Amino acid sequence: MQEVKVVVVDPVGLHARPATVAVNAASKCKCKVSVSFKGKTVDMKSIMGVMSLGIPTQSEITLTCDGEEEEKALETIIETLRAQKVIE
Repeated sequence: MQEVKVVVVDPVGLHARPATVAVNAASKCKCKVSVSFKGKTVDMKSIMGVMSLGIPTQSEITLTCDGEEEEKALETIIETLRAQKVIE
């Protein structure tokens, strides 16, 4: 299991467009991908799950990958979210 804490910097937080970017990145991974915020963890491949967390800007979230190619998956997700200026 690979895990990393990141800060959401998108001005609207992790809602709508940035959540779609996150879900699309996670959906390409073979392993299980989850995101945690304030003690609640959801499947990062589910747009409804991610949006249900209501993650505002400047919030610390935890991204977790577990399974096949988990390290590569986590790197890809982080690179994608940074390129879209969703996280720092």
